[in-house]
Amino acid sequence: MAKKEEKKKNNISKKGSYSAQDITVLEGLEPVRRRPGMYIGTTGIDGLHHLIWEIFDNSRDEAMGGFSNRIEVALLSGNRIRVVDNGRGIPVDIHSQTKVSALETIMTTLHAGGKFGGEGYKVSGGLHGVGASVVNALSIDMKAEVHREGGHYVQEYKQGKKKYNVKKIGTSKINGTVITFEPDKEIFKEIAFDWQKVIDHLRQQAYLVRGLKINVIDAREEKEIDTSKVFFLADLHLNVPSYTFCFEGGLMSLVNFYNKLLKPIHKNIFYVEKHMNEYETVEIALQYVDDIPSRILPFANNIYNSEGGMHVTGFKTALTRTINNYARGNNLIKEKDESFTGEDVLEGLTAVISIKLREIQFEGQTKAKLGSVEARGMVESVFSEGFSAFVEEHPEDARAIVSKVFLALRARKAAKAAKDSVLRKGALEGMTLPGKLADCQSKSAEESELFIVEGDSAGGTAKSGRDRHSQAILPLRGKILNIERARLDKALASEQIKNLVVALGTSISDSFDIKNLRYHKVIIATDADVDGAHIRTLLLTLFYRFLRELVDGGFIYIAQPPLYKITKGKEIRYAYSDDEKFKALKSLGVEAKEVEALSESESETEGEEAETEEKTEATETKRAAKVNIQRYKGLGEMNAEELWETTMDPARRILKQVTVEDAREAEKIFEILMGDDVLSRKSFIQSNAHKANLDI
Repeated sequence: MAKKEEKKKNNISKKGSYSAQDITVLEGLEPVRRRPGMYIGTTGIDGLHHLIWEIFDNSRDEAMGGFSNRIEVALLSGNRIRVVDNGRGIPVDIHSQTKVSALETIMTTLHAGGKFGGEGYKVSGGLHGVGASVVNALSIDMKAEVHREGGHYVQEYKQGKKKYNVKKIGTSKINGTVITFEPDKEIFKEIAFDWQKVIDHLRQQAYLVRGLKINVIDAREEKEIDTSKVFFLADLHLNVPSYTFCFEGGLMSLVNFYNKLLKPIHKNIFYVEKHMNEYETVEIALQYVDDIPSRILPFANNIYNSEGGMHVTGFKTALTRTINNYARGNNLIKEKDESFTGEDVLEGLTAVISIKLREIQFEGQTKAKLGSVEARGMVESVFSEGFSAFVEEHPEDARAIVSKVFLALRARKAAKAAKDSVLRKGALEGMTLPGKLADCQSKSAEESELFIVEGDSAGGTAKSGRDRHSQAILPLRGKILNIERARLDKALASEQIKNLVVALGTSISDSFDIKNLRYHKVIIATDADVDGAHIRTLLLTLFYRFLRELVDGGFIYIAQPPLYKITKGKEIRYAYSDDEKFKALKSLGVEAKEVEALSESESETEGEEAETEEKTEATETKRAAKVNIQRYKGLGEMNAEELWETTMDPARRILKQVTVEDAREAEKIFEILMGDDVLSRKSFIQSNAHKANLDI
């Protein structure tokens, strides 16, 4: 017995040991493969595209230095990406420290590059020296080709490790670099490059580097392309989707691009550019439009900073001060009147801020936020001087801007008054919950769910079928207000929006507090028809514009109810799409010919129903091969048991979590779909209708 206790004691001691043997040393690029999120942010869709940006940024830095004027990015078959520039070419001579080729050093060693010092680059975005090597580490295969000083050199890699030494394979009359890579499926669960995402990013970059020609080619459907005998694929004139970007207008052209669907408040776009010295530049363009959200696009060394940083802080400070000074100096606001706030001056603003620094500091490898402290003072000084001169030289534009800002101030006050009167006391502080809300019994937000359903009919069924302990039901009558162009006071004037906000418990606007959220799952459950899709979009617009924290926190979900109930005897199948319906029919023993005949019968019946304006029955039962098919067109058509087992039961239901991976793209889509420009909305719908599935 004593021996057993001693052995047990020794085992415990071993488990809790901590010595030099427990320290893991990762060599080469292994840290990148172990923790890719530290280097590219995520292994999702954004991280996947970040690989392209890293390689492109190296080529763009050549252009910024004046060594290149053309870059090509091509999407090839087999998930391969090919990036080409006509710059100087990566050096291939032996590096004195690593004792191998400079090309190999750059591609296989972290923190190795020509941007840490010396005169290789005056200004660049890739100062961390990890971009190319990180992409190499996260690729199953990579090939680097260099045309330099009359030679053509090549080296290939697998998961970051070289296959062979750099070798010269021929002569060349051109200079430049070709990088081809294929992301590793071990790292990225889904490899699907988004053509539109690539186009949008590279178009933006073309605006930022005047005169730079950028070719973008989608050759994924071309299986056989001999890249060994061509430098730029564009010169092959392939019959594939492609774009060429080259802009001389710079930031002003970019502002025009973002405002093309909106109505400008003033005619002239403000623009200022100042070279602080040989290496450092501040460049800013802005224009106000008849809109509520602001669009600020900050760049540091041409890298987009999605989280802002010091340059944005300096810009906002200078903008607020300059507009206040002009308005008071010209008696547009009286001495006793309240000054404009930062919130007021940002409403409806489209601004592009671009700063270039010799020694630049980002907060994190993804470069989402600029940390260089000196950027704040530089931007504040340059913008204050330039914008003060602009408003004095363009009095009509200045008055239009002040009027816009004054309207925002009044709206802010009205919104505060509305919010204070309606939401001064939250539901948890004694305010009566909305009458139509059937609340759950649980007081734990973590286990509580709120179903937002369409209409009283669906609401009644959901209330009967729910789990009363953890599931609350809030029915909406009709379509809620489209708040895409509405301010907070107008939104809170809507009884439905007010009830929803009170039910959530978080309040709204500056008094929003995520800690008071009463439900950690807010589930939108609408009908599988056009009206249901519209209501769902209206609700998502509300959450995105006024309750964005709920989206970012992953609290918003969309329920996917079934489209069909298929019954044969005592066997029941639910189908969520037409494909699933056919699979279910076959699994129940229905022959292929009978399935096809049933499909044709349903199509004919649906056509007849469309021609009948008055129809009392919402559902219709079809019979083929002794199989009954019920098509659900609304949640109210289900009984409580069906709704529970298909849409509400946590063990069987299908929920889709709402996320915003690309906020800028989401902004654009909301503006198109929910804005006032009918022609733009029509064009968008016509162009993307083939992607839509109204049965989801």
